[in-house]
Amino acid sequence: MQPEHMTGHTGAVLLGGAHGALALARSFGRSGIPVVLVTDDHPLPKFSRYVRRRFDWPGANSPESARWLVQLAEREGLRDWLLVPCGDGEVRLIASNLALMRSAFRVESCDWEHLRGLCDKQQLATTAAAAGIAAPRAYRVRSETDAATLDILFPVVLKPAMRTTRNEFTQAKAWRADTREELVQSYRDAALLVGYDNVVVQELIPGGGEAQFSYAGLWHHGKPVADLTARRTRQYPVDFSYTSTFVEIVANDRVKVAATALLTAVAFEGLVEVEFKFDARDDQLKVLDVNPRAWSWLALCESAGCDLALMMSCVAAGVAVTAAKALPGHAWIHTARDIVAAAHLMVRGHIGFADYVRTLRQKLTFASFAWDDPLPGIVELPLTAWRVLSRAATSVWRREEPAKAPTTVS
Repeated sequence: MQPEHMTGHTGAVLLGGAHGALALARSFGRSGIPVVLVTDDHPLPKFSRYVRRRFDWPGANSPESARWLVQLAEREGLRDWLLVPCGDGEVRLIASNLALMRSAFRVESCDWEHLRGLCDKQQLATTAAAAGIAAPRAYRVRSETDAATLDILFPVVLKPAMRTTRNEFTQAKAWRADTREELVQSYRDAALLVGYDNVVVQELIPGGGEAQFSYAGLWHHGKPVADLTARRTRQYPVDFSYTSTFVEIVANDRVKVAATALLTAVAFEGLVEVEFKFDARDDQLKVLDVNPRAWSWLALCESAGCDLALMMSCVAAGVAVTAAKALPGHAWIHTARDIVAAAHLMVRGHIGFADYVRTLRQKLTFASFAWDDPLPGIVELPLTAWRVLSRAATSVWRREEPAKAPTTVS
């Protein structure tokens, strides 16, 4: 895709995120569009040479954040720049304050009233059903008593209804329960973190990477500008994806039709990835998740010839674009995690070494490394190690803190 001209482009403000934000920064930067990063999240995008300025902020869940962004636009000369959410909390912040955000920025999003029907997993099943799209069977668990007594077919997965805060449960994205005892314990632990009404209990759909598909697109005024489909061939952890580790372009009309029906139902606008899993038991695609933000493997779209990020900037600037189809033979890989995921699958006998090597014989886009922007790829491993150790230390400190608290009151 090539814009007819670059007139009308201003710049882009990226909110939060990690690999998706990095992909956006590179896509915009390579086209000469200046990039500003605002984050209290993962520091990886800060190391990109395409990020010209960086700002720390109160975070998406702060009641002052919407006004803070407007003030930032005025103070730093960012008025009419494109504002792009790269995390779930940032999506909700922008959509909940859409009129205010559009008073200072260019925004491609629909309002929260419509968007919540996709982002909240408790509402997603209802939205999908109304659009004629299947979803995993859900169990209405609202208390530990429900978890202990409801008629449930195991195994099941527990998920946060929305991932707008950071804790052990939301970062894991899903917990598996194979028995009643595991369900009760996991539900109790999850509810303490996100609340009893915000834990979703669903059936576990069998199948591995061969059954995991995604739709990625850019929508404007309730219609797709450009889109593509992909297979999430490997993920880490291998049972429940904290993140995809190997994603490859594949044509799948069923996925495209299902996603289009779902997004049309809410007059969607903006960038989006919709995750599906094919259930061989009943020959149905079932929607798992909707990400109306930058996602981890977004860079694959640019390398495959369907640069959704640049198209979004063009649409926001009123620049005409010609949509392009994604080219087959392209894949995205998070190398370190994919090696671990592939090793697990080999041990289980799900794939052979030759199968793994065969998937790598494509034009690869790397999660963090790029020849024109190498520093993020260089720092990711030590940065990840530091974050893991920091989280572990914080977890230990929190467990010990009550014991240090005074035991008397005055």
